[in-house]
Amino acid sequence: MRLTPPYLVSFSLAGLLTLLTLVAQNYEFLLYAITVIVLVAIIYKTDQYFGFARIGLWLFNGWLVLHILGGLASYDGVRFYDLMLLDLVGAPYDILKYDQFVHFYCYVVISILMWSVIQKIARPDASVVVVCVVTVLASSSLGAINEVIEFLAVVWFATEGVGGYTNTAIDLVANLLGAIAGTLFMLARQGKSGPDESR
Repeated sequence: MRLTPPYLVSFSLAGLLTLLTLVAQNYEFLLYAITVIVLVAIIYKTDQYFGFARIGLWLFNGWLVLHILGGLASYDGVRFYDLMLLDLVGAPYDILKYDQFVHFYCYVVISILMWSVIQKIARPDASVVVVCVVTVLASSSLGAINEVIEFLAVVWFATEGVGGYTNTAIDLVANLLGAIAGTLFMLARQGKSGPDESR
């Protein structure tokens, strides 16, 4: 399978993320960079079978840019992932931070990609409600794996850079909301264009 424009951008951004983490000697974030490379490779290798929606692939590249900025850029000495975007809820929840927004956005994207997977393996007469629920649950499960990876980073590098229990719980909520939003987006898109065109 040849490298189409979305994948050329994805692999380039994954490589850039890895290079920047090595230059910055940010070895905790290097774990995330390796995870991103693996994720891009999996999406690329399975695209031929699942036929991921092109919009999902481009939105995935948008997430990669947000992720690179979040971990490696700063504003007034504050890492992007720690920036407060809107002070909607104060301590100890600190909503809405850049990190929470990126989690939400990421799982909008993941659910758009997962929609193609579920559509491929579901029976033609499968209930739309069941397809939507399974898509949300599958996407949210990947969100849980993401939190496990963050926990491993804390254990291996003895840091608290990703926050504690409250941060993890809020991340999971943001992941779930993003998965719901992305699934509803694909459902609406399928309703307008037909099943084949929504993939």
